[in-house]
Amino acid sequence: MAGPLAGLKVVEMVGLGPAPFCAMMLADQGAEVIRVDRPRAPGAPAATSAGKARCDVTARGRRSLAIDLRKPGAAQTVLDLIARADVLIEGFRPGVMERLGLGPDACLARNPALVYGRMTGWGQHGPLAQAAGHDINYIAIAGALHAIGRPDRPPAVPLNYIGDFGGGGMLLAFGVMCALAEARQSGKGQVVDAAMTDGTALLGAMMYGFKAGGRWSNQRGDNLLDGAAHFYDTYTCADGKYVAVGAIEPQFYALLRERCGLDDPAFDAQLDKRQWPALKARMAQMFLTRTRDEWCELLEGSDACFAPVLDWDEATRHPHNRARETFLEIDGVVQPAPAPRFSRTPAGVPSAPVEPGADSGAILRDWGVDAQAIAVLRADGAI
Repeated sequence: MAGPLAGLKVVEMVGLGPAPFCAMMLADQGAEVIRVDRPRAPGAPAATSAGKARCDVTARGRRSLAIDLRKPGAAQTVLDLIARADVLIEGFRPGVMERLGLGPDACLARNPALVYGRMTGWGQHGPLAQAAGHDINYIAIAGALHAIGRPDRPPAVPLNYIGDFGGGGMLLAFGVMCALAEARQSGKGQVVDAAMTDGTALLGAMMYGFKAGGRWSNQRGDNLLDGAAHFYDTYTCADGKYVAVGAIEPQFYALLRERCGLDDPAFDAQLDKRQWPALKARMAQMFLTRTRDEWCELLEGSDACFAPVLDWDEATRHPHNRARETFLEIDGVVQPAPAPRFSRTPAGVPSAPVEPGADSGAILRDWGVDAQAIAVLRADGAI
C-alpha cells in the first residue's frame, strides 16, 4: 500500500461504526489492516449475493480473516497475530475482549509495544460504561445535541457524524497515532481509551469557551453559529433548493450586502441580536426571488461566504470536488477519497471491501501462522 503509514500492521476486531471508520482511515494511508470478522453462519447467503460487501465503504482497503473465537485454538491464533502487530483496534463493550482472552493484559504480555485502541460510547469506566447506546445518546450527554436545531423545535438529529465519526473514529485514530509516536521513544505500548462522550465534549471546546466568556447561551437558535444570525444560516430559493450563507467577518458581510443589494441601513446592525429575526425574514424573502443556480452565479466563489446546499449526488458532481478528486469510484460505488493529502507519500486508491473471511488462509500464512495449525483450524471449523 502507498501512503505515510506503509509498514504499519494493524489488527481490527470488526465492530460497527466508529472503530471500522478509524481502521479505514489507517488503511487509507497505507497501513496493513487485518479485519478479524465473525464467520458467516452455516447456510447463510454471502453478502455479495446482494451486492452488499462492496457497499460497506468503511471496510475498504483491508483483507478479512473470519474466525470463530469459540473454537479451540482460535483466540490463541488471533493472539499470535496481535503479537506481530503494531496496533489493535476493538469497539466492544468493556470486558468483552477480556472474556475472549484478548484483553489488554494478555495482548501486552505477548507484545509489550502494542498500541491497544479501545472505542466505546461511554468509555471504559463510569456509571454508564456497560449500557447500550448510539451516537444520539452520546452526543446528548456531552451537551452537543441540545445546541443543534431551531428554538421552537426539539433538537435536530445531525446524522451520526458527531459522536460516531468526529468524536469517535477520528478521536481513536488520533489517539492511536499519539500512542505510536510515544512508543517510538519508550518502546512500550499502552491502552487508548477513546469514548464518544469524551470526543464529542472535546469538539465543543470553542463553544464552552464562548459560553464562559458570555458569548454563548444555552438557548438553542440564539447564537452566532446555530442559525440565529441572518448572516449565518440556510435559505430556501425560488426552485425549492437551498443555499448556505456564513458571512461573519465585517468585510465578508459587506460584500454579501453589496452583491445582494442589501443597502438598507437596518443591515448595518450586523451583530445586534435584537435585529436578527427581522433581518433574517427580509433575507429569506430575498433568496426566494432567484433559483439556487442564479444565486450561485452571483455569489459562489466570492468572499461572501456562500455555497449551495447539495445533496449526496450533487456533491460528487460539484466542480470544486471534481477538481480536488474529493470522491472516487471503487467497484462501482462512489465514495469519499482518502484524506488528508500528503505531498511526498500520497495515499493510493483503496481496494474494494471483501466478504468476511475472503482472505483467511492467506492472512494466516502471511502473518507467520504454521501451516499445520491452519489445517487444524480448518478441520475444527474455526475458519
